[in-house]
Amino acid sequence: MVSDTTRNWLTVPDLADRLGMTISKVRKLIEEGSLLATRRDGVLSVPEVFIVDEAPMSELKGTIVVLHDSGFSNDEMMEWMLEPEDSLGAAPIDALLAGRKAEVRRIAQALG
Repeated sequence: MVSDTTRNWLTVPDLADRLGMTISKVRKLIEEGSLLATRRDGVLSVPEVFIVDEAPMSELKGTIVVLHDSGFSNDEMMEWMLEPEDSLGAAPIDALLAGRKAEVRRIAQALG
């Protein structure tokens, strides 16, 4: 269970409102791996930092695929994305936001 309380989290209905789409469309983005979600207090939620320019961060999907292929569960992926990674000197999501996609994916692949 991810306990990151320093980031803002959006429930699926809140995210649907923010992105101007239906709840079922948001759930489809999660199911197809364009977004990563976890249950927080029993409610499926997405970290707000995964949303860039009112859409799921484009670099997220490929990174989720690499982590999934490395054997990570959804909760493990979420924890890895949000917690500081020593080899990056930052949380992987923050490194992705800084344009370090290749480095993040290389490290994710090495974890497998």
